[in-house]
Amino acid sequence: MVVLSIAMASIPPGSRQRCSLCQVEIQGMAGGQDLVYFSQGGPGTRAKLWARVCQYLRSDDQLRQCLNQDPSLRGTVQASDYFAEAPVIDLPPAPGAGPSQPA
Repeated sequence: MVVLSIAMASIPPGSRQRCSLCQVEIQGMAGGQDLVYFSQGGPGTRAKLWARVCQYLRSDDQLRQCLNQDPSLRGTVQASDYFAEAPVIDLPPAPGAGPSQPA
């Protein structure tokens, strides 16, 4: 097994980089709290990107391409950074799908 030591450079404040894997854009911000622009929804953090996408990368090639592998740049992942479980929906039975009634 090969262990990679990957050091990602921070993105200069005011500039953006697009990840070649997941296509998000990361905008460098002063103070290091970069903004991540997802394809849907508002901007998020590098921690949210890690929780939803980057942690699932497996190959060495994927890890080399990922812009979000440096833990010091992404910060601490919060419970709210992960996708929420889908709510349980109580649907009525479809017409004709219920138990048959005697005539």
